[in-house]
Amino acid sequence: MHPFHHAKARPDHPAYIMAGSGEVVTFRQLDERSNQIAHALRAAGCKPGDTIALYAENSPRYFEICWAAQRAGLYYVAVSSRLTASEVEYILTDSGAQLFIAGHSKRDVAVQAKAATSLDHYWSIDGDIPGFVALETHRAGFPASPIADEMAGTDMLYSSGTTGQPKGIRPPLEPNQPIDQPNVLGDILKALSGANEDSVYLSPAPLYHAAPLRYCMSFTRLGATLVIMEKFDPETFLSHIQHYKVTHIQMVPTMFVKLLKLPEDVRNTYDVSSLKWVVHAAAPCPVPVKEKMIAWWGPIIDEYYAGSEGNGMTWVKSPDWLTHKGTVGRAIWGELHICDENGDEVPVGEEGQVYFGGTPPPNYHNSPEKNDAALNPKHRDWSSLGDVGKVDEDGFLYLTDRKAFMIISGGVNIYPQETENILITHPKVADCAVIGVPDEEFGEAVKAVVQPMPGIAPSPELAAELMAFCLANLSKLKCPKSIDFEPDLPRHATGKLYKRLIRDKYWGKTGSRII
Repeated sequence: MHPFHHAKARPDHPAYIMAGSGEVVTFRQLDERSNQIAHALRAAGCKPGDTIALYAENSPRYFEICWAAQRAGLYYVAVSSRLTASEVEYILTDSGAQLFIAGHSKRDVAVQAKAATSLDHYWSIDGDIPGFVALETHRAGFPASPIADEMAGTDMLYSSGTTGQPKGIRPPLEPNQPIDQPNVLGDILKALSGANEDSVYLSPAPLYHAAPLRYCMSFTRLGATLVIMEKFDPETFLSHIQHYKVTHIQMVPTMFVKLLKLPEDVRNTYDVSSLKWVVHAAAPCPVPVKEKMIAWWGPIIDEYYAGSEGNGMTWVKSPDWLTHKGTVGRAIWGELHICDENGDEVPVGEEGQVYFGGTPPPNYHNSPEKNDAALNPKHRDWSSLGDVGKVDEDGFLYLTDRKAFMIISGGVNIYPQETENILITHPKVADCAVIGVPDEEFGEAVKAVVQPMPGIAPSPELAAELMAFCLANLSKLKCPKSIDFEPDLPRHATGKLYKRLIRDKYWGKTGSRII
């Protein structure tokens, strides 16, 4: 299915509602506006297979643009609204975007990114930006009928790499595919969530994230009404469930934590009985937190493990999770293989790297070495996201480690290398390591462990200076929330940093040694 089908069948039914402003966009309006923008994209010279980038906070215009690109056969890059100008510039350049669309609330960064790039076109939404064409006015000059050469486009999302530079995940885009062709996620959601045109789906997260973007568009394909929160707040979230009689939600564990921290009398104020299905992923969920959520909402909470790369997926429903606590489920897309460093499968119950077989491998843009590294050294049709885990006798996967000490804070993937690369340039820093440490609310928090230059004494003032230095050069989410100091960091003679030795101190692990 596709929004245009629902625009014909139920034109005045809400496609989505902005929870904060109350603005409603019907299926007819979504269809017409996305058609107009598709015409504007063609007029701007965007051909099938080309790329556009969208840099905005949650906005009623977001899906009008994404569906326009989808029906024009384009790649659309959803850029994190938290990034700095230099980070946005990198993605614009690396993705090969011909056109940049920015939200008015991000105008300062957008203007800086424009000054550093030379794209064909720059458009704004939700207000004017100097040097940008206002899309709402611009689209009005184009017809609301479909473009003549409609074909399916897709997203191109960026996921940070172990080198610190983000890598675009660019799936193959076959020409002349119908815009309403079935997709894997839509089929999975229809089967596992029971969603239909009467469903109300609440999206509490930033739309530039892979899961919120893809889940919202999949539920729109099914004819459901979306309720889009501009920003997550736990009590407001509960009030939206009650007010809109929400039936379906996709969340991350840090949201569970915030909800459970509300006073019990506040939580009990709101009626959540309309909920039929909730799913979470993106970060480890502590077993006690999930137990409390199931006790509160009932056994309607699913969990999955997958990546933006789309090379496999596991899934578990509450009844199975309650008898296999801590699992992220069994494979529903691809076959699971747990392998040792040589690429050989290990026995049931033993840890190893998690691979999926029988699915398309990741396709990282401009990164053949990363594509190659994702493949099993012996079984080249198996691919991995780099996670470590084990499978029990029932086929349930348990993750026990994560890709090269990636930090997952509040459902956001943060790779420490980029932060380390900034810190090491500070004149008072001799060496540094950035790790994730336990955090009750966000799962993990970013911490830097710094070896000062000779003659520089550790102090709270130095820590504050280094954190300010990071904030001046990186988006806030990548910056350390705290800094500790050590006289020496453990490195091999070859220069390899034994980050596990540093990290294990904060996670209560003992017995680590240098091999």
